[in-house]
Amino acid sequence: MSEQAADSSASCGAGKRDHGGNLSAAIARFGGEPDDWIDLSTGINPSPYPIPAFTQEDWCALPDASLLADLITAARGFWNIPMEAAVLAAPGASALIAQIPGLVPPGTVCIETPTYNEHAASFQNHGWQVTNQASAQARVAVHPNNPDGRLWTAEELSAPLTIIDESFCDICPEQSLISMAGRPGTLVLKSFGKFWGLAGMRLGFAIGDPDLIQRLADFQGPWGVSGPALKTGIAALNDPNWAMQTRIDLAASAGQLDQLMLAKGAKLAGGTDLFRLYEVEDAAAWQERLAKAHFWSRIFPYSKHFLRLGLPPKGAWSRLEAAL
Repeated sequence: MSEQAADSSASCGAGKRDHGGNLSAAIARFGGEPDDWIDLSTGINPSPYPIPAFTQEDWCALPDASLLADLITAARGFWNIPMEAAVLAAPGASALIAQIPGLVPPGTVCIETPTYNEHAASFQNHGWQVTNQASAQARVAVHPNNPDGRLWTAEELSAPLTIIDESFCDICPEQSLISMAGRPGTLVLKSFGKFWGLAGMRLGFAIGDPDLIQRLADFQGPWGVSGPALKTGIAALNDPNWAMQTRIDLAASAGQLDQLMLAKGAKLAGGTDLFRLYEVEDAAAWQERLAKAHFWSRIFPYSKHFLRLGLPPKGAWSRLEAAL
Protein backbone atom coordinates (compact mmCIF):
# COMPACT_ATOMS: atom_id res chain seq x y z
CA MET A 1 0.00 0.00 0.00
CA SER A 2 1.31 3.44 -0.90
CA GLU A 3 1.88 6.03 1.82
CA GLN A 4 -1.06 8.07 0.58
CA ALA A 5 -3.34 5.04 0.53
CA ALA A 6 -2.21 4.05 4.01
CA ASP A 7 -2.73 7.53 5.31
CA SER A 8 -6.15 7.69 3.68
CA SER A 9 -7.20 4.37 5.15
CA ALA A 10 -6.08 5.36 8.61
CA SER A 11 -7.82 8.71 8.53
CA CYS A 12 -11.09 7.74 6.84
CA GLY A 13 -13.96 8.83 9.03
CA ALA A 14 -11.74 10.36 11.67
CA GLY A 15 -13.44 13.74 11.30
CA LYS A 16 -10.52 15.63 12.79
CA ARG A 17 -10.78 19.35 12.24
CA ASP A 18 -7.35 20.62 11.29
CA HIS A 19 -7.30 23.68 9.08
CA GLY A 20 -5.07 26.22 7.49
CA GLY A 21 -5.36 29.86 8.39
CA ASN A 22 -4.53 29.49 12.10
CA LEU A 23 -2.02 32.31 11.88
CA SER A 24 -2.33 33.30 15.53
CA ALA A 25 -0.84 29.94 16.55
CA ALA A 26 2.10 30.51 14.22
CA ILE A 27 2.68 33.98 15.65
CA ALA A 28 2.55 32.64 19.21
CA ARG A 29 5.21 30.07 18.36
CA PHE A 30 7.50 31.95 16.00
CA GLY A 31 6.92 35.58 16.97
CA GLY A 32 6.37 38.67 14.89
CA GLU A 33 3.30 40.78 14.26
CA PRO A 34 0.41 39.85 11.94
CA ASP A 35 1.63 42.32 9.32
CA ASP A 36 5.00 40.55 9.25
CA TRP A 37 3.45 37.29 8.08
CA ILE A 38 2.30 35.94 4.73
CA ASP A 39 -0.28 33.20 5.13
CA LEU A 40 0.20 30.47 2.51
CA SER A 41 -1.72 27.88 4.53
CA THR A 42 -5.01 28.52 2.71
CA GLY A 43 -6.07 28.35 -0.92
CA ILE A 44 -7.34 31.93 -1.11
CA ASN A 45 -6.61 34.10 -4.15
CA PRO A 46 -3.99 36.66 -3.00
CA SER A 47 -5.33 39.19 -5.54
CA PRO A 48 -8.97 39.51 -4.48
CA TYR A 49 -11.89 40.94 -6.37
CA PRO A 50 -12.14 44.71 -5.76
CA ILE A 51 -14.75 45.43 -3.12
CA PRO A 52 -17.54 47.80 -4.23
CA ALA A 53 -18.09 51.10 -2.46
CA PHE A 54 -20.51 50.54 0.42
CA THR A 55 -22.90 53.07 1.86
CA GLN A 56 -23.94 53.36 5.48
CA GLU A 57 -27.30 51.96 4.43
CA ASP A 58 -25.58 48.77 3.21
CA TRP A 59 -24.43 48.14 6.79
CA CYS A 60 -27.48 49.43 8.65
CA ALA A 61 -30.43 48.01 6.72
CA LEU A 62 -31.58 44.41 6.66
CA PRO A 63 -30.47 42.65 3.46
CA ASP A 64 -32.78 43.60 0.61
CA ALA A 65 -34.88 40.87 -1.01
CA SER A 66 -34.45 42.34 -4.49
CA LEU A 67 -30.66 42.26 -4.08
CA LEU A 68 -30.88 38.61 -3.09
CA ALA A 69 -32.91 37.91 -6.22
CA ASP A 70 -30.31 39.75 -8.31
CA LEU A 71 -27.55 37.66 -6.72
CA ILE A 72 -29.35 34.40 -7.54
CA THR A 73 -29.85 35.57 -11.14
CA ALA A 74 -26.16 36.45 -11.41
CA ALA A 75 -25.19 33.04 -9.97
CA ARG A 76 -27.40 31.22 -12.46
CA GLY A 77 -25.77 33.04 -15.34
CA PHE A 78 -22.17 32.73 -14.15
CA TRP A 79 -22.33 29.00 -13.38
CA ASN A 80 -24.83 28.03 -16.09
CA ILE A 81 -27.11 26.45 -13.50
CA PRO A 82 -29.81 24.07 -14.84
CA MET A 83 -33.29 25.59 -14.74
CA GLU A 84 -34.65 22.68 -12.67
CA ALA A 85 -32.07 23.30 -9.90
CA ALA A 86 -32.71 25.69 -7.03
CA VAL A 87 -30.12 28.09 -5.60
CA LEU A 88 -29.53 29.17 -2.00
CA ALA A 89 -27.06 31.86 -0.97
CA ALA A 90 -25.57 31.38 2.49
CA PRO A 91 -22.95 32.94 4.80
CA GLY A 92 -20.16 30.75 3.47
CA ALA A 93 -19.93 27.19 2.19
CA SER A 94 -18.91 26.03 5.69
CA ALA A 95 -22.32 27.01 7.05
CA LEU A 96 -23.94 24.79 4.43
CA ILE A 97 -21.57 21.90 5.11
CA ALA A 98 -22.57 22.01 8.78
CA GLN A 99 -26.29 21.77 7.93
CA ILE A 100 -26.49 19.37 4.98
CA PRO A 101 -26.20 16.08 6.97
CA GLY A 102 -29.35 17.05 8.88
CA LEU A 103 -31.47 17.13 5.72
CA VAL A 104 -32.20 13.38 5.77
CA PRO A 105 -32.09 10.63 8.42
CA PRO A 106 -28.54 9.48 9.19
CA GLY A 107 -27.01 6.44 7.55
CA THR A 108 -23.67 5.79 5.87
CA VAL A 109 -21.74 8.38 3.88
CA CYS A 110 -18.80 7.70 1.59
CA ILE A 111 -16.00 10.25 1.96
CA GLU A 112 -12.75 9.15 0.38
CA THR A 113 -9.65 10.61 1.97
CA PRO A 114 -7.52 12.61 2.02
CA THR A 115 -9.98 15.47 1.58
CA TYR A 116 -11.40 18.54 3.32
CA ASN A 117 -12.23 17.22 6.78
CA GLU A 118 -15.23 19.39 7.66
CA HIS A 119 -17.52 17.12 5.66
CA ALA A 120 -16.72 14.02 7.73
CA ALA A 121 -16.89 15.95 11.00
CA SER A 122 -20.26 17.42 10.12
CA PHE A 123 -21.78 14.11 9.07
CA GLN A 124 -20.51 12.46 12.25
CA ASN A 125 -21.99 15.25 14.34
CA HIS A 126 -25.37 14.39 12.80
CA GLY A 127 -25.04 10.68 13.61
CA TRP A 128 -23.82 9.37 10.27
CA GLN A 129 -21.25 6.61 9.84
CA VAL A 130 -18.39 7.66 7.57
CA THR A 131 -17.01 5.00 5.24
CA ASN A 132 -15.00 4.67 2.04
CA GLN A 133 -17.54 2.34 0.44
CA ALA A 134 -19.15 3.72 -2.71
CA SER A 135 -22.40 1.86 -1.91
CA ALA A 136 -23.16 4.25 0.99
CA GLN A 137 -26.45 6.16 1.17
CA ALA A 138 -24.65 9.48 0.74
CA ARG A 139 -21.44 10.54 -0.95
CA VAL A 140 -19.24 13.63 -0.74
CA ALA A 141 -16.88 14.58 -3.55
CA VAL A 142 -14.65 17.65 -3.23
CA HIS A 143 -14.09 18.65 -6.87
CA PRO A 144 -11.27 19.50 -7.39
CA ASN A 145 -10.18 17.80 -4.22
CA ASN A 146 -8.35 19.48 -1.38
CA PRO A 147 -5.40 18.86 -1.02
CA ASP A 148 -4.47 16.77 -4.08
CA GLY A 149 -6.61 18.37 -6.80
CA ARG A 150 -8.36 15.15 -7.85
CA LEU A 151 -11.21 15.65 -10.32
CA TRP A 152 -14.32 13.48 -10.19
CA THR A 153 -16.62 12.29 -12.98
CA ALA A 154 -20.40 12.20 -12.99
CA GLU A 155 -20.29 8.41 -13.42
CA GLU A 156 -18.58 8.06 -10.02
CA LEU A 157 -21.31 9.92 -8.16
CA SER A 158 -24.65 8.14 -7.93
CA ALA A 159 -25.56 8.00 -4.24
CA PRO A 160 -29.13 8.92 -3.24
CA LEU A 161 -27.65 11.98 -1.50
CA THR A 162 -24.67 13.37 -3.42
CA ILE A 163 -22.74 16.46 -2.30
CA ILE A 164 -20.28 17.93 -4.81
CA ASP A 165 -18.10 20.56 -3.18
CA GLU A 166 -16.86 22.84 -5.96
CA SER A 167 -15.27 25.42 -3.68
CA PHE A 168 -12.14 25.44 -5.87
CA CYS A 169 -13.75 24.70 -9.24
CA ASP A 170 -13.98 28.30 -10.48
CA ILE A 171 -10.36 28.03 -11.61
CA CYS A 172 -11.43 25.28 -14.05
CA PRO A 173 -15.09 25.90 -14.96
CA GLU A 174 -14.86 23.48 -17.88
CA GLN A 175 -14.51 20.69 -15.29
CA SER A 176 -17.59 21.69 -13.29
CA LEU A 177 -20.26 19.08 -12.60
CA ILE A 178 -22.94 21.76 -12.26
CA SER A 179 -25.08 19.94 -14.84
CA MET A 180 -25.68 17.31 -12.13
CA ALA A 181 -27.41 19.92 -9.96
CA GLY A 182 -30.67 19.15 -11.75
CA ARG A 183 -30.60 15.56 -10.51
CA PRO A 184 -32.76 14.64 -7.47
CA GLY A 185 -30.75 14.21 -4.28
CA THR A 186 -27.79 16.23 -5.54
CA LEU A 187 -26.27 19.40 -4.08
CA VAL A 188 -23.38 21.38 -5.58
CA LEU A 189 -21.55 23.80 -3.28
CA LYS A 190 -19.79 26.97 -4.39
CA SER A 191 -17.48 29.16 -2.31
CA PHE A 192 -16.97 32.87 -2.85
CA GLY A 193 -13.92 33.05 -0.62
CA LYS A 194 -11.42 31.05 -2.68
CA PHE A 195 -11.43 32.17 -6.32
CA TRP A 196 -12.56 35.72 -5.57
CA GLY A 197 -10.23 35.93 -2.58
CA LEU A 198 -12.84 37.33 -0.19
CA ALA A 199 -13.09 34.66 2.49
CA GLY A 200 -13.99 37.23 5.11
CA MET A 201 -17.08 38.20 3.12
CA ARG A 202 -18.68 34.85 4.08
CA LEU A 203 -20.66 34.00 0.97
CA GLY A 204 -21.37 30.57 -0.45
CA PHE A 205 -24.04 28.77 -2.46
CA ALA A 206 -25.91 25.49 -2.44
CA ILE A 207 -27.32 24.52 -5.84
CA GLY A 208 -29.46 21.51 -6.58
CA ASP A 209 -32.53 19.50 -5.61
CA PRO A 210 -35.30 22.06 -4.86
CA ASP A 211 -36.65 20.03 -1.92
CA LEU A 212 -33.23 19.85 -0.28
CA ILE A 213 -32.55 23.53 -1.00
CA GLN A 214 -35.85 24.51 0.60
CA ARG A 215 -34.97 22.55 3.75
CA LEU A 216 -31.59 24.25 3.88
CA ALA A 217 -33.30 27.61 3.50
CA ASP A 218 -35.61 26.75 6.40
CA PHE A 219 -32.58 25.86 8.54
CA GLN A 220 -30.90 29.14 7.65
CA GLY A 221 -33.84 31.45 8.21
CA PRO A 222 -34.18 34.96 6.79
CA TRP A 223 -31.31 37.37 6.08
CA GLY A 224 -28.61 34.71 5.92
CA VAL A 225 -26.40 36.83 3.67
CA SER A 226 -25.37 40.38 4.58
CA GLY A 227 -26.14 43.38 2.42
CA PRO A 228 -22.46 44.05 1.60
CA ALA A 229 -22.00 40.38 0.63
CA LEU A 230 -25.03 40.56 -1.67
CA LYS A 231 -23.71 43.70 -3.33
CA THR A 232 -20.21 42.26 -3.78
CA GLY A 233 -21.47 38.93 -5.07
CA ILE A 234 -23.66 40.60 -7.69
CA ALA A 235 -20.75 42.69 -8.96
CA ALA A 236 -18.31 39.77 -9.08
CA LEU A 237 -20.64 37.25 -10.71
CA ASN A 238 -21.51 39.81 -13.38
CA ASP A 239 -17.83 40.38 -14.19
CA PRO A 240 -16.72 37.51 -16.45
CA ASN A 241 -13.73 39.46 -17.78
CA TRP A 242 -12.22 39.63 -14.29
CA ALA A 243 -12.77 35.90 -13.90
CA MET A 244 -11.10 35.06 -17.22
CA GLN A 245 -8.03 37.20 -16.51
CA THR A 246 -7.79 35.86 -12.97
CA ARG A 247 -7.64 32.27 -14.21
CA ILE A 248 -4.74 33.20 -16.48
CA ASP A 249 -2.91 34.96 -13.66
CA LEU A 250 -3.45 32.15 -11.15
CA ALA A 251 -2.21 29.51 -13.59
CA ALA A 252 0.96 31.54 -14.18
CA SER A 253 1.56 31.95 -10.45
CA ALA A 254 0.99 28.24 -9.79
CA GLY A 255 3.56 27.40 -12.45
CA GLN A 256 6.02 29.87 -10.96
CA LEU A 257 5.57 28.33 -7.51
CA ASP A 258 6.18 24.86 -8.94
CA GLN A 259 9.43 25.99 -10.56
CA LEU A 260 10.61 27.50 -7.29
CA MET A 261 9.71 24.51 -5.12
CA LEU A 262 11.02 21.85 -7.49
CA ALA A 263 14.31 23.74 -7.71
CA LYS A 264 14.53 23.46 -3.91
CA GLY A 265 14.05 19.69 -3.96
CA ALA A 266 10.28 19.29 -3.52
CA LYS A 267 8.17 17.01 -5.72
CA LEU A 268 4.79 18.03 -7.05
CA ALA A 269 2.06 15.83 -5.57
CA GLY A 270 -1.02 17.63 -6.87
CA GLY A 271 -3.13 20.66 -6.16
CA THR A 272 -4.96 23.35 -8.13
CA ASP A 273 -4.11 26.81 -9.44
CA LEU A 274 -5.03 28.18 -6.00
CA PHE A 275 -2.84 25.83 -3.94
CA ARG A 276 -0.08 23.34 -4.64
CA LEU A 277 0.67 20.09 -2.83
CA TYR A 278 4.30 19.05 -2.58
CA GLU A 279 6.04 15.94 -1.29
CA VAL A 280 9.12 16.71 0.80
CA GLU A 281 11.37 14.65 3.05
CA ASP A 282 10.20 16.28 6.29
CA ALA A 283 7.13 18.51 5.98
CA ALA A 284 7.33 19.74 9.58
CA ALA A 285 10.91 20.89 9.05
CA TRP A 286 9.94 22.75 5.88
CA GLN A 287 7.06 24.41 7.69
CA GLU A 288 9.36 25.50 10.53
CA ARG A 289 11.95 26.86 8.12
CA LEU A 290 9.30 28.92 6.33
CA ALA A 291 7.76 30.04 9.60
CA LYS A 292 11.06 31.46 10.83
CA ALA A 293 10.84 33.76 7.80
CA HIS A 294 7.17 34.46 8.66
CA PHE A 295 5.55 32.37 5.92
CA TRP A 296 2.84 30.07 7.22
CA SER A 297 2.25 26.82 5.33
CA ARG A 298 0.02 23.77 5.70
CA ILE A 299 1.03 20.30 6.81
CA PHE A 300 -1.25 17.36 7.54
CA PRO A 301 -1.62 14.97 10.49
CA TYR A 302 -1.88 11.96 8.17
CA SER A 303 1.36 12.53 6.25
CA LYS A 304 4.92 13.43 7.24
CA HIS A 305 5.74 14.39 3.66
CA PHE A 306 2.88 16.55 2.36
CA LEU A 307 3.36 20.31 2.35
CA ARG A 308 0.65 22.54 0.87
CA LEU A 309 1.29 26.12 -0.19
CA GLY A 310 -1.11 28.75 -1.38
CA LEU A 311 0.03 31.39 -3.85
CA PRO A 312 2.10 34.28 -2.48
CA PRO A 313 0.98 37.84 -3.18
CA LYS A 314 2.75 39.97 -5.75
CA GLY A 315 6.00 41.33 -4.38
CA ALA A 316 6.62 38.36 -2.06
CA TRP A 317 8.31 35.98 -4.49
CA SER A 318 11.91 36.96 -3.77
CA ARG A 319 11.24 36.85 -0.06
CA LEU A 320 9.77 33.36 -0.40
CA GLU A 321 12.76 32.14 -2.40
CA ALA A 322 15.09 33.48 0.30
CA ALA A 323 13.02 31.72 2.98
CA LEU A 324 13.44 28.41 1.18
